[in-house]
Amino acid sequence: MRGIRIGRVFGIPIQLNLTFLLVLPLFAWLIGSDVGELVELVNRLFGSAIDGAALTVGSMPWILGTAAALGLFLCVLLHEFGHSLVAMRYGYEIESITLWLFGGVANFVEMPEDWRQELVIAVAGPAVSVGLGVVSYLGFLVLSTAQGPVKFVLGYLALTNVMLAVFNMLPGFPMDGGRVLRALLARRRSHARATQIAAEVGKVFAFLLGIVGLFVNLFLIALAFFIYMGASSEAQQTVMKAAFEDVTVRDVMTPREKLDVVDVTTSVADLLDRMFRERHTGYPVLRNGSLVGMVTLNDARSVNEVERDAYRVEDVMSGELATISPDAGAMDAITTMQQNGVGRLPVVDEAGELVGLISRSDLVTALNIIQSRGSAAVIRRRDPTDAIETR
Repeated sequence: MRGIRIGRVFGIPIQLNLTFLLVLPLFAWLIGSDVGELVELVNRLFGSAIDGAALTVGSMPWILGTAAALGLFLCVLLHEFGHSLVAMRYGYEIESITLWLFGGVANFVEMPEDWRQELVIAVAGPAVSVGLGVVSYLGFLVLSTAQGPVKFVLGYLALTNVMLAVFNMLPGFPMDGGRVLRALLARRRSHARATQIAAEVGKVFAFLLGIVGLFVNLFLIALAFFIYMGASSEAQQTVMKAAFEDVTVRDVMTPREKLDVVDVTTSVADLLDRMFRERHTGYPVLRNGSLVGMVTLNDARSVNEVERDAYRVEDVMSGELATISPDAGAMDAITTMQQNGVGRLPVVDEAGELVGLISRSDLVTALNIIQSRGSAAVIRRRDPTDAIETR
């Protein structure tokens, strides 16, 4: 998830997604609009006597709404630090923490597969939220009613942090509760099978949440969609990782002797003719037999039609190459493609010589073949407690 980087804490980049910049004023407005009702709720729950009338005069509601919204998102940020710092203690790298429309997301470079580690990491965030709720409540108790504005904000944060912890512990994979469910399932099942089950539970939860959202709040429908898509995506990624567990780039790539390449001196017009005949949209580019770049259909299209005979491949190719070793794992190739936004990778050996090419279509074809050979059945047969069979 991309965002505007605002700093780094404990070595973790902190980002603000564009949706956060839109939702923060909305939250401030919503809280400010309901200050009177929220004061009554806080008074009723915590047995206090904050003067609600004094907090609804002039600009005070909007000041309180802004303070409460900023405090809430700060608590969400600390919630994500709870996950991240525990994960770092186990040796996992955190790519970033991003605040966005639905709160916060800690982006892990690699997700834990040990169920004990995942359980502790998943629980850490809600535990931080509960802790923040307790601290806010203690601050609420210490302050007198004469300090009504601050007391209200602390009461609001005490309430919302506990609600945040409870909601996150619901089994809506990939939310915290869903990850706890997967960790518990993985005690006696493979990680892939546990993910499949947790994802199905998460989809059912998302569906029910969406139904509730139709009658309560449209925001819940959007959240349900996010949960459903997140569950589907992570399940697919995990199953793919299991399928490619022992598969290397060498097993999937198109080897050098079967590879179509172009020379730097080839004209853009001739390149487009070859692309049409051979149905390829990208080629490794060689100069005197050595790899110097990659050229794609988009590169060729950047040249005006009347100039394509004059331009050469070396004029439009990309010389900044993302490459991969033939001994790397197939999942490493997928990750490298995603990180660099490319659809194919030249495969080079330790001497820097081109030995092949691997593309997304190669990986998809390999995955389909592996699954057709019964990898799903293999995954399930590893689970002694699972009675489901693939036929």
